[in-house]
Amino acid sequence: MKLVPLAVQCPHCGLRNVVYSCNPTCCFNHVCGDCYATFELATAIVDALAGEPESIPPAPDGSNPTAPCARCGECVVFMIEDAEGADKRLLCTSCKTILQLQIENIEAAR
Repeated sequence: MKLVPLAVQCPHCGLRNVVYSCNPTCCFNHVCGDCYATFELATAIVDALAGEPESIPPAPDGSNPTAPCARCGECVVFMIEDAEGADKRLLCTSCKTILQLQIENIEAAR
């Protein structure tokens, strides 16, 4: 299992120019740099990891997309590179929980 930084498509325009615009003590608001839509990222618990990942990447840059782990609340969530389809799986490297990404509170720019 290979882990990579979280990458997200804008739910409004579909482009990947998404930045995290807040900090974990406030909210998980993200902004699309193309259409300026805003949305929040969240996770849902899918399973627990059996075993260990190949390697754990360094913590991502603070402006990269991020989401809280639904189990422990930590923001060390990475995509599982070999996951396919729209329901890509994530892994919290803190508590070893497999998660599914959720996009909430989508607001198109006015």
